[in-house]
Amino acid sequence: MPSHIDLQIVTPDRLLVHEPVDEVEIPGTLGYFGVLPGHTPMLASLSVGELWYRKGQEKTYLAIAYGFAEVLPDRVTILAQLAERAEEIDVSRAEEAKKRAESRLTQPKAEIDYERARAALTKSLARLQVASRLQLSGRVGRPRVPPPQG
Repeated sequence: MPSHIDLQIVTPDRLLVHEPVDEVEIPGTLGYFGVLPGHTPMLASLSVGELWYRKGQEKTYLAIAYGFAEVLPDRVTILAQLAERAEEIDVSRAEEAKKRAESRLTQPKAEIDYERARAALTKSLARLQVASRLQLSGRVGRPRVPPPQG
């Protein structure tokens, strides 16, 4: 049985994570699921939520939204629409997105794209939850740097 999992997290913009880890917890559409070395192979669709992985005693948290996870005994590959580390999250921007989504959801359904507003709210809540993990740990995040335009 393998002693580690090779974790890869990829978004349309970048390869966010590629490192050996001891454990991963992933937000699937049917609920959160954990992966340890030697896990049974599977393919799962992802929901919006908090993903964490552990190396030794240290946990790293990411906000993740939509995509797929391929799980093999020695590897987990995540293809996600959105993935951000806690220290990359712009909290004020996430709070504003939350307020906008909540405001849109109070309008009559005929006047808004309800599912889009609900998805925006869910993403902003996940981002805020992950960012709060950084504050609770006492680590200071760096200012968010936008991805290069090109």
